[in-house]
Amino acid sequence: MPLLPRICRVAARRRAERRPRAMLSVLIGTVCLAALPEPAVAPARRRASARRARRQTTLQRPELEVEQVLITAPPLDVPEPVLNDVGVTLGRIPGPEISPEMRAMLDAAMQAGDEGGVDTLVKYARAGDPGSRDLVLRRATEWKEARARARNERVRQASAFQLWSGRVEAGGFVSTGNSDVTGITGVADLSREGLRWRHRVTAQADFQRTGGVTSRERYALGYQPNYKLNDRGYIYGNGQYESDRFLGYFNRYSASVGAGYSVFRRNGLTLDVELGPAFRQTDFTDRTMQGSLAARGSVELNWTLFSGLTATQSASGYWERYNSTIRSVSAIEAKLLGPLSARLSYTLQYESEPPNGRVTTDTTSRASLVYAF
Repeated sequence: MPLLPRICRVAARRRAERRPRAMLSVLIGTVCLAALPEPAVAPARRRASARRARRQTTLQRPELEVEQVLITAPPLDVPEPVLNDVGVTLGRIPGPEISPEMRAMLDAAMQAGDEGGVDTLVKYARAGDPGSRDLVLRRATEWKEARARARNERVRQASAFQLWSGRVEAGGFVSTGNSDVTGITGVADLSREGLRWRHRVTAQADFQRTGGVTSRERYALGYQPNYKLNDRGYIYGNGQYESDRFLGYFNRYSASVGAGYSVFRRNGLTLDVELGPAFRQTDFTDRTMQGSLAARGSVELNWTLFSGLTATQSASGYWERYNSTIRSVSAIEAKLLGPLSARLSYTLQYESEPPNGRVTTDTTSRASLVYAF
């Protein structure tokens, strides 16, 4: 081996072993490299160039491109900060809420369709929970409006034979006046409530027969349509047929038109009054006939004393030249079970000019069982 390469290798080994002589070793290494022939130097240069290329590649490595996505939070429905009198921010004050107990009671009443119960809850919320009374009132109002819209749509699409409701009554009676007897009685009362029209049909029968002899026989049939002008006022028509030979007439026909008004229309209490002209024709038992113009008036009161107990009072009168009639019915009704109720009523009928041999006043006391549908 030539002497100079050997010297260079020895110097390199000493350079690695002796750190304090690093500068001298570098100088000797440089001289050795310069003295080496080209074939011997080329591999070392190639290795150094490769190391520099790797170092530059590492330094110049491109950065990863990351797609930036902007996420925007939805706006919060939070009231603006409240300022006191000196302009200092106090923070956000939460609005009033309906208590869980009141909300549960409202939900129960609404699901049952109990409008009276909803009104009662609103009344007590105003007194007992002033903070949420407006929310309770608003929720009750929205429920009533939605209920009214649904009902109006149902009524609008119903046929003439639908939406009828009513009651049938069967029981016994005791009468005084022109016939002092005890017998059986039956009553039917049907009504249909439309958007503009209200229809009511009534029928009544009292009958008593003992030993083949009839001592009480009275029949009445009536029909009354009402056209609603607004929530309280209406125009009515009334047609009625009566037969009571023990009162002195075989047939009596009455027809009337006029105006009606609902004086009270509140929860548990209603009062309706009617007034208008009429015409009546009577076929008496003495084979005479009489017809004349008349004036008709009526009053009807319905009062719910408490849950399950209702009192009613109705009175109607015809005032005419030859004979005037006043009829009054007072009743009290107690709910028994489901659609069944018990009813006690007292009827007084006055005829100002009855036929010869008849008295002016008849009374009828009834006790009956009522089925509502």
